[in-house]
Amino acid sequence: MSLSLQGVKRRLPAYAAVAAALVGAINIASALTPNIRWRGHLLLEFEPVEAMRLFHALAFPAGVALLLVAPYLAKRRRRAFQSAVALMIALGVFDLLKGLDFEETIITWIVATVLLAGRDSFRVRHDPITLRSAIWRVPALGASGVLAAAVATWATQGHPSVRTIALETGHLLSWQQGPIRHYQHHLAWLPLAVHLFELPMLFAIAYVIFRPLTAPRALPSPAARQVASELVRAHGADTLAFFKLRADEHYLFDEAGQAFVGYRIENGVLLLSGDPVGPRDAFPALLGQVREFADARGLKLGALGASAAICPLYEHLGLKTIYLGDEAVVDLGRFSLEGRPIRKVRQSVTRLDKAGFSAELSELRALDVATLQDVEAVLERGRQGAPERGFSMAMDSLQGEHDHDTLVVVARDGDGEVRGVLHFVPCYGRPAVSLSFMRRDPSTPNGLTEFLVVRAIELLRERGLQELSLNFAAFAKWMHSPEKRFERLLGKLIALGNPFFQIESLYRFNAKFFPRWEPRYLVYEGALGLPRAGIAALWAEGQLPKPSLRR
Repeated sequence: MSLSLQGVKRRLPAYAAVAAALVGAINIASALTPNIRWRGHLLLEFEPVEAMRLFHALAFPAGVALLLVAPYLAKRRRRAFQSAVALMIALGVFDLLKGLDFEETIITWIVATVLLAGRDSFRVRHDPITLRSAIWRVPALGASGVLAAAVATWATQGHPSVRTIALETGHLLSWQQGPIRHYQHHLAWLPLAVHLFELPMLFAIAYVIFRPLTAPRALPSPAARQVASELVRAHGADTLAFFKLRADEHYLFDEAGQAFVGYRIENGVLLLSGDPVGPRDAFPALLGQVREFADARGLKLGALGASAAICPLYEHLGLKTIYLGDEAVVDLGRFSLEGRPIRKVRQSVTRLDKAGFSAELSELRALDVATLQDVEAVLERGRQGAPERGFSMAMDSLQGEHDHDTLVVVARDGDGEVRGVLHFVPCYGRPAVSLSFMRRDPSTPNGLTEFLVVRAIELLRERGLQELSLNFAAFAKWMHSPEKRFERLLGKLIALGNPFFQIESLYRFNAKFFPRWEPRYLVYEGALGLPRAGIAALWAEGQLPKPSLRR
């Protein structure tokens, strides 16, 4: 399929929504206006005037229903497509039988035909309409609206007959003039109140019927986590692979169970964490399945921290990529404290050495209980009350099922107290580690973090490792090597936001160790999907407070 045809197919639901809304509006206007006289006289030869009035009354709510269905067509809901086609077929019949309105019938049925031709574009499945969700909820919602209209009718003129109540209720709900033509002065607002109550009921019913298939809410089972852990050990060479073992991530595996992605759902976006894990030749099929999974649930697809190598696969799926920042990777073999450019770091290390600070490297599982408690205490104090952050480039906790292969570098003061901690996770298949936590006691001298990183580089190098992935620096390229005037301008704007997000500070800290900069990307869907994916990424990483209703 050509790219242009794919683009039309992707945009068809939006076009269908506009067309359905127009058809609904046209039919509403037709129902509310008188028939063309000669057509009305001709139609009276085939049906009584009461039937004409009935089809007028039926055309109005059917047109309103089509307006309610239209937004769900834009969201590619299959049940909305089915309802829209059925409504359009019925509206075409009503248009003929209420006034021989051939123009409205032709327009309505043409749109229905186009919808049927593009039915494959409506792929979002729905939660099954169960006894609980439909056989009980939909009639209950509808009955509440009818009951409200009946009570309003009963309250108008004392105690009207049951027949009068039924007729007036039906006419109120269809926005027609009923047998009660004059309401008491203090109850003159009742017809309008019924109409205002009727619309929310229709919206509530539409929500129950057209809500999409929900994504799993339960976190992965222990068995799924074990499979994910084994895949990370076998194929987790990427510096972000291990972070998929966070306890708050969901997983999607390919059909063969050879590859998987970690994800969270934020802001209507199925947001992937970094690159998939598994054999590279399994990625195209896996990402295709992920795309179908997202489409079936009405979710946009995105990825946070995607590598440059994986971006062509996302672009092949019709997604867009944008530069997000750089991962700072230190070459342990080439790093040195010699030379003028690194003199400030060297001075910090010398000052902390003289103050009696030392550092030691250990496997996390090898720490005794007392030391582990001290390390946890430093991590807690280092947060200074801020929420724990991270999703794609940090672990959610120091201990857990993942702690078997992680390393810690602990800084102690002259009295042997733990004052700073670095936590590293492994990159399997390559001699590298990734930084997960970097915390120090707020009361320690400035320069302790630099001291910790330098000692960690030396200790990791002695252990035979060759690379250390430091913090991710958002938009680092625009600050360290902008290529265009626009990028230089963006770098200056980012510097203005440093007091709030510390973007420039983090970049300058990483730059002290002269790393290799490896770009990472944000993947998003649709021309207007960047803000949506950006907010989803900020919520997932904890960089932006997520609005919520307090209980």
